[in-house]
Amino acid sequence: MAGPSGPTKTADRRAHERARARPSPDPSGSGSGGDRPTRSRLRPRMRVPGRRTLVVTLVLVVLLGAFAVYALYGSPWLRVGHVSVSGNQKLGKAEITRAAAVPEGAPLATVDKTAIAHRVSAALPRVGRVDVVRSWPDGIGLKVTERRPELLMKSAGKYVEVDAEGVRFATVGRPPKGVPLLELEAERSASLRHFGAARLRREAVRAAAALPESLHRATRTVRVSSYDSITLELSHDRTVLWGSAERGKAKAKSLTALMKAAEDESHFDVSVPSAPAASGS
Repeated sequence: MAGPSGPTKTADRRAHERARARPSPDPSGSGSGGDRPTRSRLRPRMRVPGRRTLVVTLVLVVLLGAFAVYALYGSPWLRVGHVSVSGNQKLGKAEITRAAAVPEGAPLATVDKTAIAHRVSAALPRVGRVDVVRSWPDGIGLKVTERRPELLMKSAGKYVEVDAEGVRFATVGRPPKGVPLLELEAERSASLRHFGAARLRREAVRAAAALPESLHRATRTVRVSSYDSITLELSHDRTVLWGSAERGKAKAKSLTALMKAAEDESHFDVSVPSAPAASGS
């Protein structure tokens, strides 16, 4: 039997070559054929919330906000029920609480902390600072810092306490131990007219505060004649010419060394700390 003719063989050979040249389908689907998934098909679709979901969410937010406002301002839960006091030493808790006048039963969120602090400071000069805090759910806390006396001033048989800022804050019948007496002798001096009594008190406090603890305990009187003439009167009839309150640390260091070197002397001059002097009178 005769085989296929020449043209037929040529056509079959070309069909066979085209079939061999055509790429086979990629079973993983990642090939370059027509069945490859597009990028848009692989990307997950975002679900857009429906109108009903948005409405429900908005209603919940409004209800939660209304409840929060009610809880803070209208409910019986978050209201002032008690006042606590801490940090006080000389002052009693009851007098601090009375001065604060915290509105009992008021919504805790509406309490004016600044007004409370001002009332305490105005009524009780011994209070140097008061921090007012809300103590949820129903408390107000008052943290008090009292002024400490650095010097004393005599007044009508009593003693006025002067703090580190030169502020006269309290009058007591008996002088506290270890607190020097302040004597202002500048009533008619130019220093008093120029600086004022409050400034001179602060300068006296600066001079006393610069002393080491041992000399501070031995100081009986701080005498101020003018801004640059401060004298310290110590125990055992010793006196120290301090000068102004400037360079307090240098003067204290010079005085300590001078008193060790001249133990038998009773008068010391450290107004110029680089050139101290001591004498018997």
